[in-house]
Amino acid sequence: MSDSPGFPDSAARDRDEAESASAFAHPPVAPDATAAYGDHPDQVVDFYAPRDGRTAAPLVVLLHGGAWRAPYDRAHVSPLADFLARRGFAVANVEYRRGGDDIPQQRGGEGQHAPGADPVAGRWPETFDDVAAALDAMPVLAARALPGADVRRIVVTGHSAGGHLALWAAARHVLPEGSPWRLPAPPPLRGVVALAPIADFAAAVRLGVCGGAVTQLLGGEAGFADRAAHADPGALLPTGIATAIVQGVDDIVVPQAVSEAYVDAAAQAGETVGLTLLGGIGHFPLIDPAADACAVVAEEITQLAW
Repeated sequence: MSDSPGFPDSAARDRDEAESASAFAHPPVAPDATAAYGDHPDQVVDFYAPRDGRTAAPLVVLLHGGAWRAPYDRAHVSPLADFLARRGFAVANVEYRRGGDDIPQQRGGEGQHAPGADPVAGRWPETFDDVAAALDAMPVLAARALPGADVRRIVVTGHSAGGHLALWAAARHVLPEGSPWRLPAPPPLRGVVALAPIADFAAAVRLGVCGGAVTQLLGGEAGFADRAAHADPGALLPTGIATAIVQGVDDIVVPQAVSEAYVDAAAQAGETVGLTLLGGIGHFPLIDPAADACAVVAEEITQLAW
């Protein structure tokens, strides 16, 4: 998960390792309820009730990162889900199908990699199938699992690869005609808060983000351009949905340039996207309840939700 584009210096690598260790040191937090949105074991959502017991709490839909790779599941952001629940939100922590060593046949040779290398990133089209299905089912699932959640006030957030999926989920109404995930109207969201998202595929590929994960997500170089038209948030603008990005200036996993490329693309499409840059931090403090950056994330969500 800490593949770094370019050649960061040793101090940057040391900081990234320390921040990663801190973020992953928290034990998983058990949910208050779990519901399935499909038959596959990964098609589940963990729900966290607002810890202050409030009713009509805004619902935060949380999409985890991990370069769309199977070893990283929703458990690693469960402390963030709990942190947000303690801030008075209802939270839905979504699992979805990721890539792994069990699916090289999907990649037409592109998925083959040396033993010990990272698993293949993503499943095409299953990763997108799952996020679309989870978001479509969310109002009903949340109403059953968390009676205190206000499903009329949904904010989608996600970190890294999950930030990509959050931006994509808010853009389904501008997908190309004929896309299986296209919505006839904008999804009923208050907004999106994307945390160090893989938001612009051209920039991410150029920088080699996460060891070529973007190319793998779309099934390899063959057909990349056609599939990117259905999957790249930077090409799905404007959305008309309030969008904010939180980005660490010292991020060597998904660099600031990727978020800036998305913000620039939005501006060219006539849309303003908020960009909050946090100095002195990298990729992982955004999901680390022990880091000050998490409070910034909660505040960005609050501004959209309330």
